[in-house]
Amino acid sequence: MNKQRISLTLFFVGCVSGALYFSPFLQAPFLKLSQSIKLVYLNQIQSFNQSATEHLNQKNTIIRLQRENRYYERELLTMHQVADEYRNMLREQNSSIKTLPSIELVRTISYVRMGDPHKLWLEMDHFDPKQVYGLLYRGYAAGIVVSNHKRPMALLNGDIKSTYAVSVGSSMAPGIVRGNNERHLIVDFIPTWVPIAIGDEVTTSGLDQIFLSGLQVGKVISISRASGYQSAVLEPYFYAKKPAYFHIITKVR
Repeated sequence: MNKQRISLTLFFVGCVSGALYFSPFLQAPFLKLSQSIKLVYLNQIQSFNQSATEHLNQKNTIIRLQRENRYYERELLTMHQVADEYRNMLREQNSSIKTLPSIELVRTISYVRMGDPHKLWLEMDHFDPKQVYGLLYRGYAAGIVVSNHKRPMALLNGDIKSTYAVSVGSSMAPGIVRGNNERHLIVDFIPTWVPIAIGDEVTTSGLDQIFLSGLQVGKVISISRASGYQSAVLEPYFYAKKPAYFHIITKVR
């Protein structure tokens, strides 16, 4: 009796297996169910992997931010110490020099003209059409702000009319940086007797009363000589971007 049941069971299983193997109509529901199960499994695995990755990324981000925070805390303490010593020195010398610049956060409105990425309209609360302002983005010199029909217009690095005084390299070679409507900037009128080199940092000199001294502009990538002066081509740290906000130096001292 048991042998008959086993034989019938095996025969039934064989028939069902054969029908499933040779009949696409019967295969469809089982394949659909199998596919659904696989999709659920794969989605769960993917979700688990994504959660694990996000957790790991968050952990790495927290570690990096903590490390950066410690670094900036040390830098801030150093700056406070230097500023305090400088104020004490000015006090001892009875100096009337003011060292606190005025900086204002301004918002970008739109391009002045489509197709020209170097000119932007700005929203500025207190604008003097007679003044030229220094424009900053994340601490980098980004261009200048001038009046256009008594409205504040940003001439970003790269614009041919965006010019300001700079210093090149450790020798502090003076020069004037300008745009040329291309990626790289040009520093003109560098005296030939002052040594400069490829890789030199270019910073604002502050001699034009537009920027503070020491703000980073870019790095020298080539040098040429003509008409008794040196010229340097530099890779700017800021070029033709359109952030939502800039900082403007409204008063150097």
